[in-house]
Amino acid sequence: MPESAQLPKIIRAHVLISGRVQGVGYRYATVDTASQLGLTGWVRNLPDNRVEAVFEGVREVVDEMIRWCHIGPPAAMVQEVVTEYEQPEGLRGFEVRRFDK
Repeated sequence: MPESAQLPKIIRAHVLISGRVQGVGYRYATVDTASQLGLTGWVRNLPDNRVEAVFEGVREVVDEMIRWCHIGPPAAMVQEVVTEYEQPEGLRGFEVRRFDK
């Protein structure tokens, strides 16, 4: 059996979360949760009060993280989670990023 057949398929989810998700510890709870799940990627606040995140990992774990995004930390009130799947970039670690644009 080829070695590649044994490797789990890595997927990448690009997620936009809207609602009361800034100023409630959403980014830091995301870092904690994603790191505990073994995902790589990043999270940041957007100027329009949404939170943007990218998760890379095996599908089941990424799906679990997206389900968590619908709830978020206790003070958050999530209204919508929009997910797009993209080509994985092979990110390492999980970090909070700044919005620079």
